[in-house]
Amino acid sequence: MKKSFTSSPASHKGKRRDGHARNVWSLGFASFFNDVGSEMIVPLLPFYITALGGSGVAIGLASGLREGLSSLFKIFGGWLSDRTGKRKAFIFLGYFLSTIFKFFIGFASAWQSVIAFVSLERLGKFRDAPRDAVISYSKKVTGRNFGIVQMLDVVGGILGTLLVLLLFWKLNFEIKKIIFIAAGISILSLLPLFFVREPRLKAIKRSLYRSLHDLNPRLKYFILVSSVFAFANFGLYMFMILIAQKATNNFVTPIFFYILFNIAYAVFLIPFGSLSDKIGRKSILFVGYLLFLIVALGFVYYSNIFHIAILFALYGIVYALTYSSQRALVSDLSKEMKGTAFGTFHTATGFAGILGGLTAGILWDFNPKVMFMYLSFVAFVSLILLCFVKDGWRR
Repeated sequence: MKKSFTSSPASHKGKRRDGHARNVWSLGFASFFNDVGSEMIVPLLPFYITALGGSGVAIGLASGLREGLSSLFKIFGGWLSDRTGKRKAFIFLGYFLSTIFKFFIGFASAWQSVIAFVSLERLGKFRDAPRDAVISYSKKVTGRNFGIVQMLDVVGGILGTLLVLLLFWKLNFEIKKIIFIAAGISILSLLPLFFVREPRLKAIKRSLYRSLHDLNPRLKYFILVSSVFAFANFGLYMFMILIAQKATNNFVTPIFFYILFNIAYAVFLIPFGSLSDKIGRKSILFVGYLLFLIVALGFVYYSNIFHIAILFALYGIVYALTYSSQRALVSDLSKEMKGTAFGTFHTATGFAGILGGLTAGILWDFNPKVMFMYLSFVAFVSLILLCFVKDGWRR
């Protein structure tokens, strides 16, 4: 008999809790192996693109499309998982596609091809909405559970970045060879998914239009706010890596700074996720948005490499503050159509990321400091909008 757990109230409370924990850790380790592979590629992308003739616009486009284009399809992954009552199949397919397109990145011979394959690799991210829906079923520790999964994801990223340092700068492996190794490691992400228990859900036969129409108005407003924030926070670390490279005139130090960013991110994910379960999501998000504004201004006024290192660490804390809290708040404000709710959130913020990355790339080519001033202004606007979010949280 197929094992599953139900998300509705039942007498098997202990078994349900065990099912939640098992799913959280299984999904976390799937994310861990996938991110080892992904983060072996990410630090090399700015150098890979520029080596093939790409400019700042190309890097900004790659940064925005990497997170953004995939998100345009996440709404369908979430909605279909609600409509079919199945989550696991969409999660598995998403990880499988990401692995396949990692191999294609290694075959690229022009910067346009790199951008195309990086974007297609992220199409597998349509798994995120059904995955987040599975994580969100344990309501009392929603923020903590999101923190656990993302913490494993980030630890995988740190390991991947360390492997890049070993293979590229110590052993002198070519970039393409590293990419193929990364794709091979990502295959391991499929194994933990066999331990995920399919939630017992009732299929909700609604059209996409009806599903979107029925979303909580408070949720719709929060998605608007988070999209404005995503217009500034679109994957800024790619530009940060370039700034560190110019300041140090080498390629190794920026990668260490990127590791510092990920360490700060990983260390604070679970504490801030748990804190949002205790004091509410909005307070944590306000601090995160405010800290992003400070980081953006910091890159306008930094004066030495020590300041850049601090800004990388602070940016990791920004991610830790906002990642779990935003997703937990989406869960709090969604009803039975959690897949559609998460899909809408990912799609809206992803589209904002595409536009934000492209806009930032254009400003970067004009003047990097102008770009960071612009990002700080967008962050300020998102802070004002956040003040009017009604999260409905109760202690």
